[in-house]
Amino acid sequence: MGGADGQLPACAARRARRQPVDADDPDLSPERPSVIPPAAPPAQAPAAGGRRFVTPGYATGFAVVVSLFFLWALANNLNDILIRQFQKALDLNRAQAGFIQFVFYIGYFVMALPAGMVLRRFGYRAGILAGLAFYALGALLFYPAAELREYAAFLGALFVLASGAAFLETAANPYIVAFGDPARAEQRLNLAQAFNGLGGAIAPAIGAKFIFSGVEHDRAALDAMAPAALDAYRAAEAEMVQFPYLVLAGVVVLVALAIAVIRLPAIPRDTGGNALADLRSVIGVRLLRRAVVAQFFYVGAQVGVWSFFVDFVKTLSPATPERDAAYLLSISLALFLIGRLAGALLMHRIAATRLLTGFALANIVLMLVAALGSGMVAVGALLLTGLFMSIMFPTIFSLGVRDLGQRAPLGAPFIVMAVIGGAVFPPAMGWLSHGPVSIQTAMLVPALSFAVVLAFALAAASGDQR
Repeated sequence: MGGADGQLPACAARRARRQPVDADDPDLSPERPSVIPPAAPPAQAPAAGGRRFVTPGYATGFAVVVSLFFLWALANNLNDILIRQFQKALDLNRAQAGFIQFVFYIGYFVMALPAGMVLRRFGYRAGILAGLAFYALGALLFYPAAELREYAAFLGALFVLASGAAFLETAANPYIVAFGDPARAEQRLNLAQAFNGLGGAIAPAIGAKFIFSGVEHDRAALDAMAPAALDAYRAAEAEMVQFPYLVLAGVVVLVALAIAVIRLPAIPRDTGGNALADLRSVIGVRLLRRAVVAQFFYVGAQVGVWSFFVDFVKTLSPATPERDAAYLLSISLALFLIGRLAGALLMHRIAATRLLTGFALANIVLMLVAALGSGMVAVGALLLTGLFMSIMFPTIFSLGVRDLGQRAPLGAPFIVMAVIGGAVFPPAMGWLSHGPVSIQTAMLVPALSFAVVLAFALAAASGDQR
């Protein structure tokens, strides 16, 4: 830990001098030595900037990296719209449509650890650029997939896009710590994740406006259509995804150009040492292992709730148009954003573990009301869960890696890999709702998941980290 004056300890300074740097990176030149600690909470305090939220000179870089949180939220939360849209365009049931999330989060699981290795070897800028390249390519692949109207083609595009999101999330979550005082890392990460919440809140509104056509037919009407008319209807619904994803690809390319040229904190790259031994030592940290489990259940709950939110509303209030249901989802995601911002402020006064405990308890109660209540009371309870899910991901993440030091690039991917929960829960909930129980009763699954988050919060608060 750095001293009061923010200087790196001598041993840390010697290690930093031994790290290779990229001669082509102006931020790593001999004339501009690194003043930012390794991206790990709590790492050493920055040598410049004192207790500042963002180190002077890096405000623009911080803003651009924060925009990455917004981008992967768009991708994640547009999936909730795609689940409903593909049921119409490709004639899928809920269980089949749930595989949208399965494939997306498999991409996270498969690519998170390779992303960590890229960060370790080539640096954070290279890792972010690789992620943006995958992201843009995946978004572009939606165009031919819509022309083919093949579910496998859409799933392939989603996997590529998710691979990019995995790189971005693996890099940006620990990297955001390098922009200022490590003691304020949880606040900085919660603020960055607030923009993730903003992207999540906007995504359903974008989907409702540009992906949902507003044309709805019940099963009887579809069965009564002539084959040619039915084919034309499904083709038109499939094509609705093309324009939004082309625009998204263009935005991602612009962000990549910005990342390529802006000044970013210089993090020494680690090409020495024994990577396997470092991995083993990271896995041996009990709090990290608990964070991985908690993140698995949290992400599964979050994705499960939002994936079937529109279907939940339509089930409990059949007269509600799907566009209105999507707007209700946007309200839930707006509450998610508000919770992120409020959480960053509350952590000035309330310990992160205590806040996480309270939010987990609140969501257990709300999920029970959603699963066992009726009508708009149940819908309202489900809507409110967005507020209390808000701080869970960044707080679990920062608690899980807070004692890893320079091993954070190896520890962070394991928490990112835990988002595989988002691949497991939607198909499971879709299967439950399609078979033995209703979509409402299936909401008991997220209730149990929030109980796991509660257990993690209590364990982290106890200080048992070994």
